[in-house]
Amino acid sequence: MTAAAPLASLSPADLAAFRAQKQADYDALCARGLALDLTRGKPSSAQLDLSDGLLSLPTSTTDRSGADVRNYGGLEGLAELREIFAELLWVEPEQVVCGGNSSLTMMHQTIVDLLLWGGPGSERPWKDEPALKFVCPVPGYDRHFSMLADFGIEMVTVPMNADGPDVEAVRALVADDPSVKGLWIVPTYANPSGAVCSREVATELMSMPTAAPDFRVFWDNAYAFHHLTEDEAKSADALAIASGCGHPDRPLLFASTSKMTFAGAGVAVMAMSAANKAWFLKHLAMASIGPDKINHLRHVEFFGDADGVRAHMRRHRDIIAPKFEAVDAALTTGLGGLGIAEWSKPTGGYFVNLDVLDGTATRIIQLAKQAGIALTPAGASFPHGDDPRDRNIRLAPTFPPLEQVETAMAGVATCVALAAAESLS
Repeated sequence: MTAAAPLASLSPADLAAFRAQKQADYDALCARGLALDLTRGKPSSAQLDLSDGLLSLPTSTTDRSGADVRNYGGLEGLAELREIFAELLWVEPEQVVCGGNSSLTMMHQTIVDLLLWGGPGSERPWKDEPALKFVCPVPGYDRHFSMLADFGIEMVTVPMNADGPDVEAVRALVADDPSVKGLWIVPTYANPSGAVCSREVATELMSMPTAAPDFRVFWDNAYAFHHLTEDEAKSADALAIASGCGHPDRPLLFASTSKMTFAGAGVAVMAMSAANKAWFLKHLAMASIGPDKINHLRHVEFFGDADGVRAHMRRHRDIIAPKFEAVDAALTTGLGGLGIAEWSKPTGGYFVNLDVLDGTATRIIQLAKQAGIALTPAGASFPHGDDPRDRNIRLAPTFPPLEQVETAMAGVATCVALAAAESLS
């Protein structure tokens, strides 16, 4: 027997020997008394340190127009900041709104507004529709799913491919069912697969006929600037594509600096059509007299311009890219050739997508927890946490130090191998 032989090809005796060896490896892992946390894709302290210059900013109390940023007003956000993000997102400054620290808050508010009033093109408020559904590519972003679940919105899934959502599956869902009101997507370095939505797929999503006249694509660029290699993916210019397809109001773009500067004190942005922007600001004006423009100015001074953002993100890359390399190295060493696992090798984003033998993901998470390695729950990348094949695990290597990532991933490989041997025995 060799370690690289596919487990499914082993004789019963060889499989029993493999299982016994992995059980011994696992017992040794548990004896180490580890306490490692890879549950969430958070920036590490070293990454946060990159932005400590913010703490001494801004150096002025006025924006370039002379307006006092300490006062009320400026509902759409500081013009200088909107220009920076317009360049980064391939949109026009007049399409951008800059808000508080959380893009999730802006997404939540958008759904609330659609529920209460409907949006441009709506026949009625969404709350008055007989049924509400969102198309959710899977595996996908758990916070999107939990937000929809909290509103009681039904989620229908489609596969997330390497170039974006399965277009034909989406088309079949939206063509004849007016209750399908939206689609949620992380288009660049998707959570957790690292997939990048191609311009061709984006064009299909923006152009396809939909039974709902107010169908919306929530285009969450959460990781669009988080490159892991020098070959930087460019996010499709969804607004321009949609406008060219005759559906300018379809996409709603979101982004933030939550994983760029300070996770709890960054800035969030939206980009959208003129009609959507007027609609959004109309309702926002009832909740706010203006965002934190001091923080806006602080970020403008810190970055300087869009090139300053790009340079800053290269420093992030230097910190986190070795951690992703460590994940791949550990999984390759521990699982390569066994035929029991596949994992992504992303060129950006915050996660590695690990697919294991059907029916073993929950067991692997349990084994890892008992060994002192906390992972995201199995099924987290599916609506309601329900992975029908119990095979998907999201790995989040950014937060721990590199040596902890190496230790944890070697341990995860041991857990995957043991669970597979148990399942095949």
